[in-house]
Amino acid sequence: MNPIRPADPTLPAGMPRRAALLAALAALARCAGPGAGLAALPPPEPGPYRLGGGDKLRIITYGEDQLTGDFTVSEGGTIALPLLGALPAAGRTLVQLQEEVARALRKAGLFRNPSVIAEVREYRPIYVLGEVNHPGEYPWQPGMSVIGAVAVAGGFTYRAVRDRVSIVRMLNATSVEGLARRGDPVIPGDVVNVFERRF
Repeated sequence: MNPIRPADPTLPAGMPRRAALLAALAALARCAGPGAGLAALPPPEPGPYRLGGGDKLRIITYGEDQLTGDFTVSEGGTIALPLLGALPAAGRTLVQLQEEVARALRKAGLFRNPSVIAEVREYRPIYVLGEVNHPGEYPWQPGMSVIGAVAVAGGFTYRAVRDRVSIVRMLNATSVEGLARRGDPVIPGDVVNVFERRF
């Protein structure tokens, strides 16, 4: 004969132990939610903007019309300039790129003291995926946040988790994924994924 166990004071009256365990596991799953295993995304690196594949640039070389124009940073991280060939651009600031072009012009014997200006005409795009109305590729704008990225992608669907997303970002030439909140910054090249809610 099995002894009668005293009632567990932590369980609601009349609830069997197995049912209580299943209810607790379901509640835990709801609390965890999508993205629960991800750490917070590190903030963008401080300092001036660093170029990457897909950025569209305007480079002006004073006194040399052939070297003045619009150029795109390739996926390999270079820009192809007439007379100079491919020059490294990815990971550099605009000032560093200007110096790189000027150095190449001096080395090629084309100029003694070249004056070069570089500016970003169009930043590389961001990608907004998951539970938004129009997932896809979108142009990045300075100051863009997670909620701004969702807005340009048509807003949340009715199934979307609205308080957090995952972002895949290149940091120090390494792809990193982490959680981000609505007001967190989005930078060029980010892949924003809006989670689906568990009903």
